[in-house]
Amino acid sequence: MGGCMSTIPSNAARNLRRKGKDVGRLIPTLDDSRRFRSMKVLKDPTVGKDIRAKYEIGRELGRGEFGVTYQCMELETGESYACKTISKSKLRTQVDIEDVRREVEIMKQLPNHPNIVAFKEAFEDKEAVYLVMELCEGGELFDRIVARGHYSERAAAQVVRSILEVIKVCHEHGVMHRDLKPENFLFANKTEGAALKAIDFGLSIFFEPGQRFSEIVGSPYYMAPEVLKRNYGGEVDVWSAGVILYILLCGVPPFWAETEEGIAHAIVRGVIDFERDPWPRISSEAKDLVKKMLDQNPYDRLTVDEVLDHPWMKNADDIADISLGHTVRTRIKQFSLMNKFKKKNGSLCFQELKEGLVKLGHALPDSDVQMILDAADVDGNGTLDCGEFLTLSIHLQKMVGGGEHLRQAFDYFDRNSSGYIEFEELREVLFPDDFDTKSEQVIRDILFDADLDKDGRISYEEFKAMMNTGMDWKMSSRQYSKAMLNKLSFKLFNDKSMQLKQSTQENNV
Repeated sequence: MGGCMSTIPSNAARNLRRKGKDVGRLIPTLDDSRRFRSMKVLKDPTVGKDIRAKYEIGRELGRGEFGVTYQCMELETGESYACKTISKSKLRTQVDIEDVRREVEIMKQLPNHPNIVAFKEAFEDKEAVYLVMELCEGGELFDRIVARGHYSERAAAQVVRSILEVIKVCHEHGVMHRDLKPENFLFANKTEGAALKAIDFGLSIFFEPGQRFSEIVGSPYYMAPEVLKRNYGGEVDVWSAGVILYILLCGVPPFWAETEEGIAHAIVRGVIDFERDPWPRISSEAKDLVKKMLDQNPYDRLTVDEVLDHPWMKNADDIADISLGHTVRTRIKQFSLMNKFKKKNGSLCFQELKEGLVKLGHALPDSDVQMILDAADVDGNGTLDCGEFLTLSIHLQKMVGGGEHLRQAFDYFDRNSSGYIEFEELREVLFPDDFDTKSEQVIRDILFDADLDKDGRISYEEFKAMMNTGMDWKMSSRQYSKAMLNKLSFKLFNDKSMQLKQSTQENNV
């Protein structure tokens, strides 16, 4: 959820915890929608209910899963801020409501800090919750790196030091971030010396030293192995910062694969490549720090204070300002572009992607375009899994006028040719191998969005309307990602080779 974001948060994970609790009716009703809209979300809104009596809402800055961020102006002072508007119609479960409520409480508790977006106040009315905060206009981290003509090891150290300062102040105030990634940082303004600020605390949680958590949250590239093992604490934030440092130094993530499952396997294996260019030219102190931040054992991993006290970090301003080379900047550019295309559900064909890159000023060879497309594309295993269906939905929005392809897609889900897509048919198509309460929640969300007359099934007209308007449960959905990652975690640690590695590591503790 979070602050003055300029882009959609990438596939973060919505928390679908509450083990052993009744998950409620299989099919949401119209009363559910009315109940969530009328429910009070915030414990204590800062001021009254009418935000427009105090602020003028301006242009859109960015969109996330649950809301839209606008620029706004305080009428009394003329000062500009960012206003995150979270529609209550998107808060379908009590967990969603608790997440918004907790995010506001966390932002209120965190102190003023140069590397954390400043929270001003919150409003609530019958339609939405409004979070007013500092306006960050300096752009995203990767975009600034790419725009610079010179990028060095010193610059990487300075960036990571700012991120570590965020972790330090969060932990000192009992907050675990849990979703540190470059997209969750913006520069305060466009000046060269602008502060880098953390803007999103939507997955953060209050914690105490020694407290362990089991819910899977975060973004796959930056997720610590103990998160997949469902037993983690504040050490996960240092791991995520270590992943960011690795990317800043060489341009690609340390644990890379084309699918979430492949990424998870790579994380658990823990093999880090220090051989490819430019690692032979990077200082031994930097490599030592990366290794210690990405230690598989969270109890051996450096703490945030130990990282800040590491010689490479302490001497960040004195590190040789030698360029890491054009290759690193190009990789960062490509990785950033890939993430942005993934936020659009990877629905571009090769030619569309190639033309889009040219429009962005990146005329890449076909081999590089194919590499980006492969990383953003679905698994191509011949079955239509949840992610592939989401991608299909975007394609079909372009074809609604013709009707033929839309009818074929509807018939694919309507397994019994009844003229309706029903709960069991969605389960059979989207989750053919294993089905649990998390998978059930994904299907319930589909039905909630698409079943307009609330008869518990999707007619062709409802399916067509859904494709015309788009779908709220897209690939960037935290609920979708949470369900997928939960399935993946169970699958991963049922793998005997992974169990052996985990057992060996635990015996070495």
